[in-house]
Amino acid sequence: MTMHKAVPVGVDAMIEDLRTLVEVESPSRDREALAASAETVAAVIENRLGGRAVLVESAAGPHVQWSGGGDPKVLILGHHDTVFPLGTLAQRPFKVENGRATGPGVFDMLGGLVQAVHGLAALEDRSGVEILVTADEEVGSHSSRALIEERALACGAVLVFEGAADGGGLKTARKGCGTFQVSITGRASHAGLEPAAGVNALVEAAHQVLDIAALGRPEIGTTVTPTVAAAGTLDNVVPARATVVVDVRVESAEEKTRIEAAFAALSPHLDGAGITVEGAVGRPPMPEETSVELFALARELAPGIEGVAVGGGSDGNFTAALGVATLDGLGAVGGGAHADHEYLMVDSMTGRANLVTGLVAALQNR
Repeated sequence: MTMHKAVPVGVDAMIEDLRTLVEVESPSRDREALAASAETVAAVIENRLGGRAVLVESAAGPHVQWSGGGDPKVLILGHHDTVFPLGTLAQRPFKVENGRATGPGVFDMLGGLVQAVHGLAALEDRSGVEILVTADEEVGSHSSRALIEERALACGAVLVFEGAADGGGLKTARKGCGTFQVSITGRASHAGLEPAAGVNALVEAAHQVLDIAALGRPEIGTTVTPTVAAAGTLDNVVPARATVVVDVRVESAEEKTRIEAAFAALSPHLDGAGITVEGAVGRPPMPEETSVELFALARELAPGIEGVAVGGGSDGNFTAALGVATLDGLGAVGGGAHADHEYLMVDSMTGRANLVTGLVAALQNR
């Protein structure tokens, strides 16, 4: 199926669309804001590519889906939710200055979406191409995972438009990642009159933190990092409850299994204490072998571009875990994801869009 004749586009048009997306704030879990954002993303896609972008309702907010028709061959994958709360735009409005575009979400990952759309716009024939822009990537992709996996399997190749690695490198492997919460119950008592009558949940938490931290195997890429802890109510009360939150990163399915089993097996050190564990390694590892073919193709189109293994997760973890060819980090060149200094390098936008054009054209002809 051939869509309308491609219209040449350049940096000014990409900046225009980037401004449009950034100026509709889209914090995760804010369904009203995400609904407005999804409508805006759909309008940008339709304006540049023709056809119809469909809003797929979910518990997290609307996902945006578009197809160029024909047999599916490549999935363009991204998300429109951002980590910044409503009101951030007023503090950090979109602007372009000294070769950088700034504003909430420019790097993660609205700039990548714009580059993908404009790269596709350079193709007169967009058959076999699908776009999926989800509403909940920043909070775990719980409502979108099944749809992502379904379309990835149908297409057979996935291009993920998360921000580039440092220096513009592509992301050829990712660690699996997850969060665990360990909840501890003890027994309250007066800390001065009868401390021995209590079961100190904070002391139990200290034991658990040491046990948990010892699960890490950094020499093989497994990091287990306690990040948040809370306990106690008053300074003269033996605490009856405590919680410990733990960030986990792994490079292999075997380590995912080991870590999840270890958390399930945690046991109390103090008589009378109880432990409950919630969580999992929710994003499986993205193994490097799933990106080899696509990265080689990218190197032909952009000689010298680097491939990097990174610790952070994305929706590419899900597609790669299915054995679907996946290449990540095709989005904006810049930095500062999730931070106030987030930025996108404007002079890189045309080159990244051209890379999209070349990759998709090659995949259409497989």
